Amino acid sequence: MGSTEQTSGPRENLRRRLVAIAFADVANFSTMMSVDEVGTTISVTNRLEKFREAIRAYSGEFKGSAGDNAFMVFESAVDAVTFAIEMQKILAAENEGLPEEEKIWFRFGINLGEILVSGDEITGESINIAARIEAFASPGQVCISGAAYDHVCNKLKYGYEYLGGQDFKNIGRTIDVFQVHENPTTAAMTPGLRRNLENSAEFKERPIANQSIVVLPFGFQGSNRDDQWFADGLTEDVTTNLSRFQEFFVIARGSANMYAERSKSPAQAARELGVRYAVDGTVRKAGSRIRITLQLLDALQDRTIWGEQYNRDVEDIFDLQDEITQIIVSATAARIEATERDRMRLLPPANLMAYGFVLKGHRHVLKYTQPEVRQARDLYENAIGSDARYARAYAAKSRTFNLDWRYDWAEKPEVALDDALIFAREAIDLDEADARGFGELGFAHLYRKEHEPAINAYDRALKLNPNDADLMSDMADALAHMGRSEEAVDLLLKAMRLNPFYPDQYIWHLGGAYFNLKRYEEAISTIQTMQNPTEGRRILAASYAHLGKVKEAEAQADLVRQAHPNFSVDRWASVQPDLHEEDVQHFLDGLKRAGL
Repeated sequence: MGSTEQTSGPRENLRRRLVAIAFADVANFSTMMSVDEVGTTISVTNRLEKFREAIRAYSGEFKGSAGDNAFMVFESAVDAVTFAIEMQKILAAENEGLPEEEKIWFRFGINLGEILVSGDEITGESINIAARIEAFASPGQVCISGAAYDHVCNKLKYGYEYLGGQDFKNIGRTIDVFQVHENPTTAAMTPGLRRNLENSAEFKERPIANQSIVVLPFGFQGSNRDDQWFADGLTEDVTTNLSRFQEFFVIARGSANMYAERSKSPAQAARELGVRYAVDGTVRKAGSRIRITLQLLDALQDRTIWGEQYNRDVEDIFDLQDEITQIIVSATAARIEATERDRMRLLPPANLMAYGFVLKGHRHVLKYTQPEVRQARDLYENAIGSDARYARAYAAKSRTFNLDWRYDWAEKPEVALDDALIFAREAIDLDEADARGFGELGFAHLYRKEHEPAINAYDRALKLNPNDADLMSDMADALAHMGRSEEAVDLLLKAMRLNPFYPDQYIWHLGGAYFNLKRYEEAISTIQTMQNPTEGRRILAASYAHLGKVKEAEAQADLVRQAHPNFSVDRWASVQPDLHEEDVQHFLDGLKRAGL
């Protein structure tokens, strides 16, 4: 051990090299070959040729292929990830207009690590890790290791979603895996696992309240995957119904959805989320009939409190949701008057078709891209066409106009905010007991700089649904813009408890509140926990500047310019909805000191 003596033999020809390794593989290749061997071979070969043609521009080498895959190495992880995303965009364009069975989807897996080089041969565990990550990825995805993420997260303006630590076959340690999103907004707005959260004091030291509960994603059993929305809708609406009771502490739908793959038991999921009770179930639809199997578990005692199976006509689903809610409330010993339950009941749509359009729209809107949001709006309009008095559809449509304004997708931003306001008010007129309309109304009022109406709307929304973590985050942002940042901090910390797999947006709002309070060190440490730091860099630049850390401030300012080449502090100031001019000037002063 420790000897520096040189020996002769094969080891003399080995050298180590740090590279990014990428594997790409065609999804469902065997099935496609069984249907059309010649056509599939030609299509895959043509696409792999595009890899060969493009790779040199990204400092890469095409090392080999076994018909349906590609093995590549790159000089840097930045080049490897950029290449993979660009190739996926090209492949998506190639698939446009093709029948579903003819579309070619690749999975990419990328790792950064050392390889052993001997002549033209390369080996090493880093290669095996990249191969395991590629097999783990879903069709159309680019997944990368934690080592690659650490190298690229501050250098590329993509988004990153943490998929957890994975134990791969024949790999002796747990590997962190991230999915790369071309659009950083998608990742920043999406609830997801947070790296190292399980080992943090924040995660371990949460008190478990007696009336705390999580509704886990209901499994769908059926041959037609288009009917998955029945299970999604039942899960969401039971969660919403329970959230409206002040006595309950209800985990947010986004965090519960992290357990959709059912690799952990319901009791284990509840314990990890820091709640006592878990609702778990399955949904099967056959024609006009639906069968729902549910159970309520006490995670602390690891026992089933109640279980039931329902066989109903699908048109009865709304009555069934209320029945399930009442049983859960009774089983967990909440003393709530029947009149209160009736007051908080959501008004169902006139027909199931409208309900389906809204739920399908939600799947699109949560991807936070302009095409997906437009597709969601079309579905919401279909819902309104099916039931002109369905309040939930109007609130959902209002959200699409709020998103148009927020991400500068609208040709006339002021019109988008007007439309958001109109549809939110329509939702409220149709159902004053639904928090969604008030939440959208609050956002529209805030960015029209109508501060008191905004807070009043958010306050009403949270009274109607006191467990909605996303509403809390939005209201906290409004409070911070009104000079009430201490209240904003408290509300955001509560939201993070309700939604422990919170999106980066919560952190961004929290960092902004700390900055307003001139707690710059806390603002910096908070923003540094973002998995997608691009949008938080303005707060970092301004905070470092106010601390007199000029080099750090200028470095963050450079990264802001890389992500937003046309960034202007004056334009930024013009759209901020702050009530107090001194708050705007405080932030502008920091940005300008940083060199922006």
